[in-house]
Amino acid sequence: MELSVNLSAVPVAQNCVAPEITRRSANFHSTVWGDHFLAYASSQVLDAKAQQQHEQLRDELRKTLSNAASADLIDAIQRLGVAYHFESEIEAALQRMHRTWHHQRLGDASDSVYGTALTFRLLRQHGFPVSSDVFKELKGRDGQFKECLTRDVEALLSLYEAAHLRVRGEDVLDELVAFTTAQLESALPDLGDVLAGKAIHALNQPIRTGLTRVEARTYISLFEPKGHDDTLLLDFAKLDFNLLQKLHQRELSEITRFFCFPTIY
Repeated sequence: MELSVNLSAVPVAQNCVAPEITRRSANFHSTVWGDHFLAYASSQVLDAKAQQQHEQLRDELRKTLSNAASADLIDAIQRLGVAYHFESEIEAALQRMHRTWHHQRLGDASDSVYGTALTFRLLRQHGFPVSSDVFKELKGRDGQFKECLTRDVEALLSLYEAAHLRVRGEDVLDELVAFTTAQLESALPDLGDVLAGKAIHALNQPIRTGLTRVEARTYISLFEPKGHDDTLLLDFAKLDFNLLQKLHQRELSEITRFFCFPTIY
């Protein structure tokens, strides 16, 4: 059966007027930066000579890491903000350290304390399962931390940073945080400028809570090269920081032109 519709019976609206829609305006104020970032010309090119030197230093450091990656070198690379160039080399080195961790023993020597605490922190930062029981060896028969620990500020700093990677229930690390904090604060008046700067910065903000780029700028000024590799690393970190800063400036210029001044983009 066919269905027929009488169109003449359908009423037709006369003079239909669409209702006016009032849209709310956010009424944002103009950017407080104005055209400040436009000063970083978007056409600015990174210095070719600096880039070439950057690549050469990076290759030299990669060879060093592949041949003999110490915990000290890995720590410095991370704190100087250039670890993203050597991720596979650092991972391989940490794998080797983790395989020997269960043989780790703490003696009274400050270099043993420093090295063990540093290795523990690096492994935990990268998610390796390592036990904090090794630090129980730092206690004497009276249950207190040994007096010899107070004689080396670098070892105290290493213990302090390691203890901040504690998890719930690790009482020995809770106690280490309190102990090292008190010892570092009491030692401050007798420290040299650089060591005091490291201690003050650590007490204000442990490595675990810092931002990589901000920490890198601070650590560059506190880093003391102790050999050829360290000098290469410091030169590379400074160059990398400057090149990356130029790249960020260039990006800011592009973003400003696109969002704030689209008519000139």
